[in-house]
Amino acid sequence: MEAVEFWKMNGSGNDFILIDNREGQVPEGEMARLVSRACRRRESVGADGVIFVVGSDHYDFAWRFFNADGGEVEMCGNGGRCVARFAYLKGIAGPTMTFETRVGPISAEVSDRRVKVLMPRPSGLSVDLDLEPRSAWRSVDFINTGVPHVVVRVDDLETHPVVEEGRLIRYHERFAPEGTNANFMSPAGPNLLEVRTYERGVEDETLACGTGAIACSLIASVRGLVSSPVRVKTRGGETLTIHFEKQGDDFGRVWLEGNTAIAYQGRLHAEAL
Repeated sequence: MEAVEFWKMNGSGNDFILIDNREGQVPEGEMARLVSRACRRRESVGADGVIFVVGSDHYDFAWRFFNADGGEVEMCGNGGRCVARFAYLKGIAGPTMTFETRVGPISAEVSDRRVKVLMPRPSGLSVDLDLEPRSAWRSVDFINTGVPHVVVRVDDLETHPVVEEGRLIRYHERFAPEGTNANFMSPAGPNLLEVRTYERGVEDETLACGTGAIACSLIASVRGLVSSPVRVKTRGGETLTIHFEKQGDDFGRVWLEGNTAIAYQGRLHAEAL
């Protein structure tokens, strides 16, 4: 395979490799291998995931999103914000666009670095899960915001063992075989949450997780802690804004808003794979 042109971008510290693959430069059968090799930090480009932009018969474009382990997943909020700005800057779509994902069409608005994405409708809300609670857990709940998320409320987020407990939740038998993402959150002010996330597929804590920020905001709303819009401070230090429509414990439209950043553009050579 010839060298592949790519952009490196991040959304609130959640970093991605983006490839315009509308011409099929990376064959479908090679995508997962390229992802697992290119996402290795120090040995290759390094990233939390890879986004391939492909053609669509009905929308501005479609995407194929892969986590760092090479597994393709349905949705990624911060990835959605990055791909929208990527598509706009490359002339693939205008500042207002709709793109195709495995969970259906996603709409986005680009305003310079800031991108607002209309996310899939949440589903599967379940409160007070029985997961052999630890002493530091105030509550344990679940919601699917495009991908599955467990939300644990804790008091001392800074010192909490996110990686250790996140891994236990991610592989808990209740969520087998696909597993789940694990979030730990703490209220930090009026309509402000601090969140740390252990991401399935990355198998580690990440600096930000868009769908996880949404999950924490919606769960906190159900528990009467916040109302829309909710600001979510990520591990990377940036703040995401979550807007949502709510009637009782049911949610309508949900938007994820925040800044994106372009790190660099380059060419991925076979030696890095």
